[in-house]
Amino acid sequence: MASIVLVLDGLRSTHNVGSILRTADGFGVSRIYLCGITPYPTNSEDKRLPHLSEKITKQISKTALGAEQNLNIHYHKHILEVIEKLKIEGYSIVALEQSKKSVKLIDFLPGTKTALVVGNEVTGVDSQVLSLANKIVEIPMMGRKESFNVAVSTAIALYDLMQKTK
Repeated sequence: MASIVLVLDGLRSTHNVGSILRTADGFGVSRIYLCGITPYPTNSEDKRLPHLSEKITKQISKTALGAEQNLNIHYHKHILEVIEKLKIEGYSIVALEQSKKSVKLIDFLPGTKTALVVGNEVTGVDSQVLSLANKIVEIPMMGRKESFNVAVSTAIALYDLMQKTK
């Protein structure tokens, strides 16, 4: 079975993070990197004040429903370091974003090692990350809104990738 790693960069909402963690657990994502301002659950190397760490962990757990305890989660301040590490490990970096360079998700064929990158709820995946991505994929919109919620988009993309890598 193929290995899928998830990279969340610059997310603001603990509820989106919790929902994505629950989805990632359901799809058997092998590792998750939470980067930048993305809220993250308490970990052994946590340098936040205990009351802040506990509050954020509780908020994430509200939607993750314990999934965060089953996952291989890493926090990194700088996503570019994570991208470099994953490329060295042989992962193809796939950004989920609407772009002139993007291909429809349904037309994308993943390799055996895929790192799916999702970005901020408003501004999306950072332009530096897009320039380092091996591929940019998007979910076509058919209604009036220009995008899905980041947690919904991540779930759709993970489902598609899992179907193609069975």
